[in-house]
Amino acid sequence: MTTTVSLEEYIPIQIEYPDEDGKPMAEGDVQCNYLIYARSALRIYFQNRPDVYVAGNLFIYYEKGNPESVVAPDTFVVFGVENKERRTFKTWEENNKTPDFVLEITSKTTRAKDQGAKKGIYAFLGVSEYYQYDPTGDYLNPQIQGLRLVEGNYLPVATTTLPDGTVSLTSEVLKLELRLESGELHFYEPATDKKLLTHNEEAAARQQAEDARQQAEDARQQAEDARQQAEDARQQAEEKAQRLAAKLRELNIDPDTL
Repeated sequence: MTTTVSLEEYIPIQIEYPDEDGKPMAEGDVQCNYLIYARSALRIYFQNRPDVYVAGNLFIYYEKGNPESVVAPDTFVVFGVENKERRTFKTWEENNKTPDFVLEITSKTTRAKDQGAKKGIYAFLGVSEYYQYDPTGDYLNPQIQGLRLVEGNYLPVATTTLPDGTVSLTSEVLKLELRLESGELHFYEPATDKKLLTHNEEAAARQQAEDARQQAEDARQQAEDARQQAEDARQQAEEKAQRLAAKLRELNIDPDTL
């Protein structure tokens, strides 16, 4: 008896894990701006940590052989993996590591999924902290909300109101504060109270500091020029007075008697 074996049994099927789906990374400019801020600011903050990976809008595949098991957080942080560029994040290639921190920028089209399916996926994956931020204030109240995984369930992260009215939540995972200042989200270092900036913001801050230094130097130079001009004028007046006194003495006139 002859057994027929199909060609497919000899050739392993190549499973594709796409790195994009053709959809825009954010609903609009407002959401996109905060996605870029969060990813850039956190990348700068952890840039000297070789074991921390920060990414945003990147596909995370969490079941080998099933490309449908995928999620793409707006911003996420993974501890204990190599800090390198990736096109996708496959958990089975990362020692089964999953994100420790996730931030979703909520919008009209994403709020249901952010609070439903994604919340369930993140809990299943063991994401320690899951934050949602609504930059327009139309869909979440308060605009910034945090959840912390406790025994498999998400519990709300406590919210603190600072003396100036700023709403603050502390991320135990990142060791940072997420602050809502006049509706705008910023990350802060609690120890220094320093706001995390993007590359562009850091460059702008450096330029502003350089401009201020240059203005101070220009003012100092102007003051020095004015002092020198006054000194020159005094010297000229003194020399003129000495010449006049000498002339008077040539005429046998004592200048001190005048």
